[in-house]
Amino acid sequence: MEEVLLFATVLAPILTALVHLVKKTVNLPVNIIPLVSFLLGIALGYIAYPFTDLDTVLRLWAGGFAGLAATGLFELGTKREGTTK
Repeated sequence: MEEVLLFATVLAPILTALVHLVKKTVNLPVNIIPLVSFLLGIALGYIAYPFTDLDTVLRLWAGGFAGLAATGLFELGTKREGTTK
């Protein structure tokens, strides 16, 4: 579990930058940004196989954790109006 959290810590700043890039380039409702971050985290965790020797499932978990950390888990339950961009 320590390896998963360490890998998630490495992925979180990268995901924060990717989510910010998505927010600036794509017109999305604000309330789905945490979901986009979560899915991007899982995708980034999956494709990061050259950088770690973790199993695929553990990389997916780390990516999901990093995606939730990148936007803040508390934002999943809040209702926001408007769009990005």
